[in-house]
Amino acid sequence: MAGTESTTTPPRADVPDLAGLEAGLDALDTVPADRRTPLRETLARKVLPPVSAVALVLVVWQVLVWARVAPEYKLPSPSAVWDELSTAWLEGTLLDYVWTSVSRGLLGFLLALVIGTPLGLLVARVRFVRAAIGPILSGLQSLPSVAWVPPAVIWLGLNDRMMYAVILLGAVPSIANGLVSGIDQIPPLFLRAGRTLGATGLRESWHIVLPGALPGYLAGLKQGWAFSWRSLMAAEIIASSPDLGVGLGQLLENGRNNSSMAQVFLAILLILIVGIAIDLLIFSPLERRVLRGRGLLVSR
Repeated sequence: MAGTESTTTPPRADVPDLAGLEAGLDALDTVPADRRTPLRETLARKVLPPVSAVALVLVVWQVLVWARVAPEYKLPSPSAVWDELSTAWLEGTLLDYVWTSVSRGLLGFLLALVIGTPLGLLVARVRFVRAAIGPILSGLQSLPSVAWVPPAVIWLGLNDRMMYAVILLGAVPSIANGLVSGIDQIPPLFLRAGRTLGATGLRESWHIVLPGALPGYLAGLKQGWAFSWRSLMAAEIIASSPDLGVGLGQLLENGRNNSSMAQVFLAILLILIVGIAIDLLIFSPLERRVLRGRGLLVSR
């Protein structure tokens, strides 16, 4: 209407700029590339907690020994286990025990990786194969790996092939199922976009499927390593032969046969330390890198 003033309200100065607000929030979550965590903070956050936990376990252990909750031949003191460790080190057998088991475990895990990855892709991408093999893989994953040791000994004998067969039967289902689970979580839009850009067949698997399934696949790898390590320990405990050498599982069994609880505790601690070391040195860095690359983990 002529002569009527415009009713448009001018922008107020106190109304927040949404774009600027979003940029500010992003800046809060962004860590400068050149910022390095101080050594003191690193020690306090990553070294002090596990060291404190170990110290607490040792204190409780020693208190239980002093309280005589069990005879010494059932519950050795930490110093007795340390003496057993020192003796094995001075005799030059400690590293042999560890290397025998670690070399078998890593090689068996790599073989399981080579077999489980294409098997997981095949199960996830082909409906008929999934319907036929999927339930079998789930059943094998729930089957205790120790159950495979007696038939593996009968079929293959007391040799390294038997050890690797038990590792494969324990680890391959976990790796394959982890990859299948990761592929199932890929948004269908990613697959359609990849096909539109010409990614089909092996290209689709390499450039779209595997990167998209990486978190689930990595979880399957961690579980596969755990199963392979447990399978190997079961095989070494049950199967004994001079040709196989003495690994950590056989060290544990030797301690039981010799009624040496100090040796048994030493073997258990070494098995635990190797498992933790593999996770901290290999899988944890990979997991942090994958999560950080997807914006799911922010360094603080």
